[in-house]
Amino acid sequence: MPALHDIQALIRRSVVTGDLTGVTGLLDVRTERRIAVHRRNYQSSLVDALLSKFPAVAWLAGMKFVATAAEEFIEECPPQKPCIAEYGETFPGFLSRRPGAGRIPYLETFAELEWDVGHVTIAIPEPHITIEDIASIKPGMLPELRLGLQHGVKYLLSGWPIEELMKLYVTDCAPDRLEFDPCDVFLEVRGSHGSFQILRLQKAEFRFRESLAKGMRIGDAVEQAMDIDPSFDGGASFVRLITEDLVTCVTPSSEQGDIL
Repeated sequence: MPALHDIQALIRRSVVTGDLTGVTGLLDVRTERRIAVHRRNYQSSLVDALLSKFPAVAWLAGMKFVATAAEEFIEECPPQKPCIAEYGETFPGFLSRRPGAGRIPYLETFAELEWDVGHVTIAIPEPHITIEDIASIKPGMLPELRLGLQHGVKYLLSGWPIEELMKLYVTDCAPDRLEFDPCDVFLEVRGSHGSFQILRLQKAEFRFRESLAKGMRIGDAVEQAMDIDPSFDGGASFVRLITEDLVTCVTPSSEQGDIL
């Protein structure tokens, strides 16, 4: 008799892939039928979970197209973590590679935007750093420090004004005519407690904030922004982050623990 963990692995493989090798006859004569029931439930629950996370994408590309892609996605990319809330992060890229996706060149970034919106709306704001807190840090130390930002903030670059499409979906208000031409947009998505907003940033400001969100030191993030715009004012941008309540901690670049 196989060990319990081996039996569990065989059953998981049967439910996920439909491969009954090693399972048939292991439990009882009804094993194949029972596995089929569990497999249908597994597939339908994951498809429903994906569709619930990407309703705007279904609105844009069509429910049939997205549902079919979702069925293929769960076959090729089964969940690797127990939390279903984390499942689907790579679905935008997968969706954009499906036959027929080329008719919507902005499909991937629009789906990424919806994924970000879904995550920031369930974020819970953390205590934020104030200007008074920052005043206790010597100015010469700031370039070497890193900032922790709110979990409910994401940064996304798109070659299309996809936030305008998201606005149409959310408001359910279609204009008589929509100018929708390719252009680079630099988006900051913020949210918490079920609400969100999408802001369009200047390229240098976007690079500065995105770099900080990735863990870059303040001085290095300023240099990244100044490579784009030599007139970029790092001090003013730093203050804006603080006054917008986006900074949660200040951390040394080479030590554990927070300064603030």
